[in-house]
Amino acid sequence: MSDLLEAVDALLARPDVLPPPHVRAELRKAAGLRQDQVAEVFGVTRVAFHRWETGQAKPHRRRLEAYAHLLNGWARKYPEAAAAPPVPEQEAG
Repeated sequence: MSDLLEAVDALLARPDVLPPPHVRAELRKAAGLRQDQVAEVFGVTRVAFHRWETGQAKPHRRRLEAYAHLLNGWARKYPEAAAAPPVPEQEAG
């Protein structure tokens, strides 16, 4: 059984798995931070961070691990934001 639990822990700890984009934004907002504030910590532009948050781009390895760590920490701190349903897109009319 401990082998199975270790395997599950390894899956949970994967540094390259990020929550869906809408959850990323909700977690950041729950923490009361703007995109430019988080971007500054990571040493990237606000535009680059925006692309991470919206799923248009993925950070490189070192920043990816740190970003996943940040999101996981926020998810523990703000579980309601981590469970946010996607916002439906407005229909063009």
